[in-house]
Amino acid sequence: MLVDGKLIKADSGRTFDNVNPATEEVLGQVADASKAEMQRAIAGARRAFDETDWSTNHEFRRRCLEQLQDALEAEREELREELILEVGAPRLLTNGPQLDDPLQSALRYPAKLIDDFPWVTDLPDADFMGTATTRQVWKEPMGVVGAIVPWNFPVEVTLNKLGQILATGNTVVLKPAPDTPFNATRIGRLVAERTDIPPGVVNVVTSADHLVGEELTLSPLVDCISFTGSTAVGKRIMEKGAATLKRVFLELGGKSATIVLDDADLSTAAMAGLIVCTHAGQGCAIPTRVLLPRSRYAEGVEKIRETMAAVPYGDPQRPDVLMGPQISARQRERVLGHIARGVEQGATLALGGGRPAHLPKGWFVEPTLFVDVDNSMTIAQEEIFGPVLVVIPFEDDDDAVRIANDSHYGLAGMVHSGSLERSLAVARRIRTGSLGLNGGVAYAPDLPFGGYKDSGIGRQNGVAGFEQYLETKAVAWAKG
Repeated sequence: MLVDGKLIKADSGRTFDNVNPATEEVLGQVADASKAEMQRAIAGARRAFDETDWSTNHEFRRRCLEQLQDALEAEREELREELILEVGAPRLLTNGPQLDDPLQSALRYPAKLIDDFPWVTDLPDADFMGTATTRQVWKEPMGVVGAIVPWNFPVEVTLNKLGQILATGNTVVLKPAPDTPFNATRIGRLVAERTDIPPGVVNVVTSADHLVGEELTLSPLVDCISFTGSTAVGKRIMEKGAATLKRVFLELGGKSATIVLDDADLSTAAMAGLIVCTHAGQGCAIPTRVLLPRSRYAEGVEKIRETMAAVPYGDPQRPDVLMGPQISARQRERVLGHIARGVEQGATLALGGGRPAHLPKGWFVEPTLFVDVDNSMTIAQEEIFGPVLVVIPFEDDDDAVRIANDSHYGLAGMVHSGSLERSLAVARRIRTGSLGLNGGVAYAPDLPFGGYKDSGIGRQNGVAGFEQYLETKAVAWAKG
């Protein structure tokens, strides 16, 4: 772990296993911190914010982020192999969202914003009770940020958090998911050995005990929690953080819909079957509901079924594989439980639904397709986080909008139409934080990402994501 500038083991000597989800073999061990180590990390982050010039030295921060970028680039291939092993991430996806995409921009974009962002804004002079007043608005860092990271896209989430947290002048305590700790401890080592980032500015604390991470939420020394994960945990963070009025950024779950309008090319519906299998469906923004017009329902269902039946899955080391294992035995059983409930509630299982017979080792689930689904069913309402797609018929555009919005989530989605004007009209009525129209991808370092409703609070990336780690100070002085 990295705690207040030192690479340490747990005081108790305890460790926990990091397990390969594709083989069920132990990859190695990582330090299992107690609350005492977490509290030391928090204290170190507080001291580094309060007693160093990290929060005010823009040029130094930019140089340190550039050093970290260089260090990560130097170990890119080691990091790639590590992600394939500990995350079960298909090699194919490390060429994109699992590694190469965030490595390209997650640190570089906010580092550039250090120079470009309006840290001080001049307002027009004003007269207050006969006194001429000069006015400014200053943007300043919040302080100590607790960053809690999930296991599904750990490097993507970690680097996007660290880039903006550090570029804005905050200090950070990073708590990786216990399922995928090695990438975070690698980053901690690179910070310590290859950058001039001062001790305490970045801390990495690993623990198998989720209550150790909750110390970040409870501590009065922590100003903000940046959390990506489940809605249930996000709500607990808000509840536990209320006592100290924690600022929160919560990027939570989703049950996003792909709407295929009746004038669309139905190959777009087939793509939905491919997308839901990406990383075994373990992505919060993956659309897991497909809404098909009743007039073209049978045709669309068959295209989706054919696509999902042909998805290459299995050993994530294979260069052609799109879909690897679930992250853990527990997660696999959770997915299989949702599939069983779908059958019980009357949905038609059109493909898959079980453990693949040809993969006796590893926590795999077959690509699974449900059709004739009612949107009130559990499989249409709850986030499954597995390769499970549900297909729902609709009558017209109004009905499609109604069904898409009939969810307590609102993270992402897609709309397909032969007319851009029509897809835009539908998109304006969908209550989600991001939408891809006619194949467009609503994700980039300068594009804010986050959700409506139970999908979260705040945004990752873009200027909006940068600003959420800043406080606003109004300043005025009498003119001489």
